[in-house]
Amino acid sequence: MRNVATPQRTPVNKGISPALEGEFSPVSVGGITLWPPVILAPMAGVTDVPFRSLCKGFAQKGSGKQPQLPETICGLFVNQMITARAFVNRNRKTMKLAEFGEGEHPRSIQLYGTDPYFIGEAVRQLVSEQSVDHIDLNFGCPVPKVTKHGGGGALPFKRLLFQRIISSAISGADGLVPVTVKFRMGIDDSHLTFLDAGKIAEDEGAAGVTLHARTVEQLYSGQARWDAISRLKDHVQSIPVFGNGDVWEPFDAIRMLRETNADGVVIGRGCLGRPWLFQQLTEVFNGLEPSEMPSLGKVAEVMRQHAELVVNWHRTEDALRTFRKHASWYLTGFPVGGEARRAIHQVSTLRELEQILSLFDPDAALPLTAYRLPRSHKGGPKKAILPSGWLDNPFSDSELSPEAEQLVSGG
Repeated sequence: MRNVATPQRTPVNKGISPALEGEFSPVSVGGITLWPPVILAPMAGVTDVPFRSLCKGFAQKGSGKQPQLPETICGLFVNQMITARAFVNRNRKTMKLAEFGEGEHPRSIQLYGTDPYFIGEAVRQLVSEQSVDHIDLNFGCPVPKVTKHGGGGALPFKRLLFQRIISSAISGADGLVPVTVKFRMGIDDSHLTFLDAGKIAEDEGAAGVTLHARTVEQLYSGQARWDAISRLKDHVQSIPVFGNGDVWEPFDAIRMLRETNADGVVIGRGCLGRPWLFQQLTEVFNGLEPSEMPSLGKVAEVMRQHAELVVNWHRTEDALRTFRKHASWYLTGFPVGGEARRAIHQVSTLRELEQILSLFDPDAALPLTAYRLPRSHKGGPKKAILPSGWLDNPFSDSELSPEAEQLVSGG
């Protein structure tokens, strides 16, 4: 029986119903079966242990309203991106980023690299030393300082190099863990690569692919083009296809799967400052109306919890500097005033945070117009910066410089 709650909806989702019984199916990524078919996108500097545990907790809260299907897990929560070369070389910062919480399962991490040797070696070490259960390969970064060296979202244009990297990762995993691949549509509308990238990944033995339905040139601007996800699903049929881009509300995920026939959805910016989105997603995939958007008082409670998780994980309040961006995202759209926002950007102790939160109106509601406000990356479009002659031959077997493997946020 459906929940009778009637939460507000933006016009784009008017009339969209929760999942019908049997409409969608659990998705298997190797030996990991997901229900609902939802993945937290790995985001550098964001999806650390505290944030992953918070998102997973909300997803499990949503599943409590419906019996969980046997032998499934309630979504996949991926660790932030690390670079293969830095991991193999035991870079201290990278090793810290690769840590997991006590009892965290499954252990999922995203790996980025441009050299087949380092990719394969990093995968072997992650499997044998870190006991990871899933590895995702990132080919979606649009940042100019990476693409100008041929890395990130520019790399799939070089089909042979892309193929060698995927092959090396699959070989390094040795069948012990599933390897998935994430990429964008291509460099720009004249140089689309997503169909070739999906087929290469499928042929090399990847366990699934994710398409961020934008080009490198788009960066994070405009609308994600879900029709490309549909085309990829038609092109790649033996492994799951996940869609990524513009899932701001729970019903966006339902719309995406209905419109594209994709197997699952990857959530990026839509959950920043809104980890409860995973509860709402679990609810709508189980045929229920989603929980109401929380009031400012409820948001403040989550902020306190998140901040305490950060302090406990790092064992110091100095780590609250990593929480400041989250605090800003939590407050996006709420009428809290400029002074409070400035104070949040400087918070350094739990006591200071509590003092700021105590000034808020606990009954304030998020305006309907703020439901779809982007958080974090907003840039673009901007012409992709590429190495000289990069577009001359998509089948040249290029070797890239180590500069292409800089640690950056990507997606």
